[in-house]
Amino acid sequence: MDFFVILNGKRIKQAILIIVSALFTAWIVYMENLVQVPVFSTKDGPKAVYKGEKDIALTFNIGWGDEKAEPILDVLEKENVKSATFFLSGAWAERHPDLVSRISKLGYEIGILGYGYEDYTAIEEAQIRKDLAKAQTAFGKLNIKKITLIRAPTGHFDKRTLKIADRFGFTVVHWSIDSKDWTNPGIKKIHANILKAGAGDIVLLHASDSAKQTAKALPGIIKDLQAKGLKFVTVSEMIANGEAKTEEVK
Repeated sequence: MDFFVILNGKRIKQAILIIVSALFTAWIVYMENLVQVPVFSTKDGPKAVYKGEKDIALTFNIGWGDEKAEPILDVLEKENVKSATFFLSGAWAERHPDLVSRISKLGYEIGILGYGYEDYTAIEEAQIRKDLAKAQTAFGKLNIKKITLIRAPTGHFDKRTLKIADRFGFTVVHWSIDSKDWTNPGIKKIHANILKAGAGDIVLLHASDSAKQTAKALPGIIKDLQAKGLKFVTVSEMIANGEAKTEEVK
């Protein structure tokens, strides 16, 4: 009897491992959607920026895909938006050097979105360091140097992330306005989500292929934000132009 109990226990454990593996795989695929966390800083330590004092910063995350980035760049260029910040994963940048080059030549700021799409709160410190170092090397090979900003790939980060980023010379950037464009809620809804923005806001947008409606929503968004008297700046310009707002990690 004991023998069969042990055997069944092993089978149950194997079944649990299979289920967990399947859930983890699904989680990896949809990680880009898991970005609903507040921004933090450590008390008297490294800080993460989520808002400035004036102007407005449009930021675009790109982690995968080769279809949506180009149209978004076309819109920004057509609408004469000279300043924006793109957070790119190192793996994506390696696969799309021409797009990275175009982003850089248009004068847009480039920040790091890790190398792979890792949740930094779910991996060891050594893995975070390795991921950031690998991304830094990838951008260096593409002649994109002096990067000072990073965004946690899934939006999840903790005190360890802030301290490690600081050792690399990076500032962690979050956001104050989420367009929720990755949910593809419709052009009007994306527009409405961003029109809540005011002076000092950092707006989260995506140029990965999951964001299918962003390019079409952008022209109206740009015009309406300009009508509010808001000037488009990079995140670095926003930080330099005033005091950045942070919150303490609990």
